[in-house]
Amino acid sequence: MLTPETPAPGTPAPGTPTSETLGDGGAGAPPLTVGVSLKMYFGHARTLEWTRAVADVARTHPAVTGGLVDLFVVPTFPALVPVREALAGTRVHLGAQDLAWADEGAYTGEVSGRELREIGCDLVEVGHAERRRLFGEDDRVVADKVHAALRNGLTPLLCVGEETAPADGVAAADAVAAALAAVTAQLDSALAAAAAAGALGPVLVAYEPVWAIGAPAPAPDAHVVGVLEGLRAWLGTCPELAGSRVVYGGSAGPGLLTRGAGRIRGLFLGRFAHDPAAVAAILDEALALEGVAA
Repeated sequence: MLTPETPAPGTPAPGTPTSETLGDGGAGAPPLTVGVSLKMYFGHARTLEWTRAVADVARTHPAVTGGLVDLFVVPTFPALVPVREALAGTRVHLGAQDLAWADEGAYTGEVSGRELREIGCDLVEVGHAERRRLFGEDDRVVADKVHAALRNGLTPLLCVGEETAPADGVAAADAVAAALAAVTAQLDSALAAAAAAGALGPVLVAYEPVWAIGAPAPAPDAHVVGVLEGLRAWLGTCPELAGSRVVYGGSAGPGLLTRGAGRIRGLFLGRFAHDPAAVAAILDEALALEGVAA
């Protein structure tokens, strides 16, 4: 594991949380967190068009302006700086889809957490099932990337999820228990390097059952609620992770917050948020859940 050198003036010291990072779910934090990853679906021009539309929503929507929802977007690497500029004047956080485990050096094609923080990122996605399946990232790589994020003042958007759907006939409670056993083991592994270095801090956990990613619909509502509640309880047992949050991904979209009746405290969206109107609709749901008039 590489250790970063002294940071340049104006950049956070390794592992130091800042007011701009997304992850402090403490007493003053918004009750809901909503984010969108664009993956590699859009070209550059469409990414900026989408961002400008979402920024327009965020500038005026009371769920965002009133501090009810923390909103974040995760575009591709080339779009990060222009997306940051398009989001100027909003309360929308900027995230990256990946980072290197090292902070500098001869790593062709990689982007460091240090540079991501320098250009204005608040969070970075780590551990997504597609990175594991398509690019061979194993538990060690994920743990090293989580550590790299935390030591550079970035909130890890840490993706976890069980591989297979519950078998037919399995009781709902047993399915939730099995999922929790799988995802808490993933969290233990992902946080190990940062824990060993004394660099733990708030994380944003995205529960994304692998079997629901790309599916026509999310996991069953009761399953989602059960796993999210279990994850919040698990995170609450570790003082070093105080302020962490949990959101649901995996074919998430409009309607899920409402069906969760306040027990789903955030969403990590993908293709169902390609229309900026869907983002606005989810923010409307947040207002309705909290009993706030639009």
